[in-house]
Amino acid sequence: MSASGGTRAIVAALGANLAIAASKFVAFAFSGSSSMLAEGVHSLADSGNQFLLLLGGKRAQREATPQHPFGFGRERYIYAFLVSIVLFSIGGMFAIYEGYEKVVHPHELENWYWPVGVLVFAIIAEGFSFRTAIKESNELRGKLSWAQFIRRAKAPELPVVLLEDFGALIGLVLALGGVGLALLTGDGVWDGIGTVCIGVLLVSIALVLAAETKSLLLGESAGLEDVRKIEAAIVDGDAVTRVIHMRTLHLGPEELLIAAKIAVRHDDTADKVAEAINAAEARIRAAVPIARVIYLEPDIYSEAEAAKGPDPAATPGGPNPHAAGH
Repeated sequence: MSASGGTRAIVAALGANLAIAASKFVAFAFSGSSSMLAEGVHSLADSGNQFLLLLGGKRAQREATPQHPFGFGRERYIYAFLVSIVLFSIGGMFAIYEGYEKVVHPHELENWYWPVGVLVFAIIAEGFSFRTAIKESNELRGKLSWAQFIRRAKAPELPVVLLEDFGALIGLVLALGGVGLALLTGDGVWDGIGTVCIGVLLVSIALVLAAETKSLLLGESAGLEDVRKIEAAIVDGDAVTRVIHMRTLHLGPEELLIAAKIAVRHDDTADKVAEAINAAEARIRAAVPIARVIYLEPDIYSEAEAAKGPDPAATPGGPNPHAAGH
């Protein structure tokens, strides 16, 4: 994901949420609607989320240090994970609690035109923010479905903003339905039910975001298309005859680590092997520009060794032969 595209979507969402939060709190003050209060807290939490995403993007740009030799690209994942926690704890749980209180202790809405007017305004503002996020995402999504894009995106900002805005729009419709039913029936319980539904929606979105950002934090490999490009770039058919095995890891959304064992000819000199490795690295960076850290280990390919399959003990995350009996 381009940093500029993500930033535009975040700034658009931030501006919309700040304006909407202010209007919702004003509507709550005049009407006493619990849906308005829950939606106001939701928009305020969303504004904090956008601040966190912007902060994460800024901190991720710091230069690598001896203590952090691969840089700080994963800070974007950390802050995106914090966003999912904020959305869950502040937005979702508060809405469920407030809705429960209004279901148990309902009261009639006052000055109903305030919440209705604010909700209509909020739907328009959130629609603008959602449209911006969709436009920026479509430039990167290609032929992927929206679910595939959210699942496979290595940059967390656009999926986070997309889900937040989508949840906000659904939440606004639920709030409008709760307020509308409360006005039609004269029973404030509907306002509380709408608020509980908003809370359940926010918690559901937060769980999806948490699962996706957790996967990024643990470390995801390059996409299948990039893996194919890297393998094709490594092998030149002359000095490098094949890829014996390869591992890739995203150090950040736009930083990729590649470690591979490559087959070279048994009679090549050390100078020729070194030249082949340097040439392969250049081809990889040309094919996949986000390949920042590349480690290529030369070896002699053996069909007999390859037939044995990979060694589980030598695989990251595999069994530890020294841990037997413990």
